[in-house]
Amino acid sequence: MQTAATLVPSEASLARKLRLTDYFTLGWGTMVGVGWLVVMDDWLLRGGALGVLLGFAIGGALLFPIGWVYGRLVAAMPDAAGEIAYTAAAFTRPISFSTGWMMMLAYFIVCPWEAVAVGRIAGYIVPSLDSLELYRIAGRPVYLPHLVIGLGLTALLTTLNYRGIRLSATFQNWTSFGTLALFIIFVVLGASKGSPRNFPPLFTHAPLVSFLLVVQIVPYFMTGFESVTKGAEESAPEFRSQAFSKAIWMAVLVGILFYTIIIAAVAFVAPWRELTGEKFMTAVAFQNAVGSRWIVNIILVAALLSLVKCFNGNFVAASRMVFALGRRRLIAEHAGSIHPQHQTPSVAVLCIGVATAACMLLGDAILVPITEVGSVACAIGWAATCAAYLHMACTRRLPGHSKLTAVELFVANSGLLVAIAMILMKVVPAIPGHFTIYEWLALAIWIALGAISHRRARIA
Repeated sequence: MQTAATLVPSEASLARKLRLTDYFTLGWGTMVGVGWLVVMDDWLLRGGALGVLLGFAIGGALLFPIGWVYGRLVAAMPDAAGEIAYTAAAFTRPISFSTGWMMMLAYFIVCPWEAVAVGRIAGYIVPSLDSLELYRIAGRPVYLPHLVIGLGLTALLTTLNYRGIRLSATFQNWTSFGTLALFIIFVVLGASKGSPRNFPPLFTHAPLVSFLLVVQIVPYFMTGFESVTKGAEESAPEFRSQAFSKAIWMAVLVGILFYTIIIAAVAFVAPWRELTGEKFMTAVAFQNAVGSRWIVNIILVAALLSLVKCFNGNFVAASRMVFALGRRRLIAEHAGSIHPQHQTPSVAVLCIGVATAACMLLGDAILVPITEVGSVACAIGWAATCAAYLHMACTRRLPGHSKLTAVELFVANSGLLVAIAMILMKVVPAIPGHFTIYEWLALAIWIALGAISHRRARIA
């Protein structure tokens, strides 16, 4: 069986400077962006207050078996390639490439999402920025100031990641813990003014349909815990491999708590059904409850910090995937280059930066549809990873591991079944909320780009 295990020899190696805190903020920070502010109305209209709560609580909890599999694999195979390395050790080269290409989409697509969102938030803070319309896509205007702000943030994060992982990790730590601190402040202050009477309607459709419509998008908003594995080659020399699992579990748990608390808080502080037409209904709900603009300012600062940390975390993960694909000659070999001075995957970083700048030109129209495609992309990667783990463990090819116990086998199979279920919920036409022609088209374009890149690499 042909595998993708062969690496391109390199004189340089990635800098080893990451600690447990860095891995936690990478995993959690990559997972939680500004969806809780930008598309809260979409969430609540999908499922209602209780439907969204159940969707994120149960959908998030279902990811623990997948997180367990990732923790076992990264400890046994600390490779920046993540899913690419795991599937390469178990399956064929095309499967390894396909898995990596889909996971790269899951990370990369968040970058222009955040670059666009920062313009929307800035326009809410300073309304005069919603001017100088350049063009419209799907009926939504694209403003010049929004583009300038998004491109500026993209340039900043590209520079940070080009110059070193320690610089990027420090930035990630400050923005992550800053977000959590401000989150606690505005939730506690706002919730003191709320009432349980604001919760209805608990469901916007039949309860099961409401739950399914929400749980379908959970993979997109919970993608990120597995980004810990992309920094596996950059751990500090004293870092213990078992701590990877701890960082992953912490990221998933804090992610579930964050989402469920903010959803419950929004539904509690104001009658949410009356606010779904408002721009940034999360901020409006808290403003109505408190009766003052100051709490909105706290929320917006928290959102900006959350945005840049999510952008940065996904930037790190996406650039490592490009680097890994290039290093294994699955795409252009040059993408696997390491900067001799900064010890970063410099070419991959520049590729992600340029591609983000290009995609954000699509404007606000990309925000909600991207959620759908990103959910399937990461679920495919999770399913392939769980399948690879089961294959290697059952054939005793996983380094440092003996035969699985009955409990371990159950957990790993549960992870695989959860991932497959998440894929089917979006691709089976009979299930509410399935892909429309636009999502299928976007996915087809990405697959075509991957086929072209892989073919060129093989010819070269």
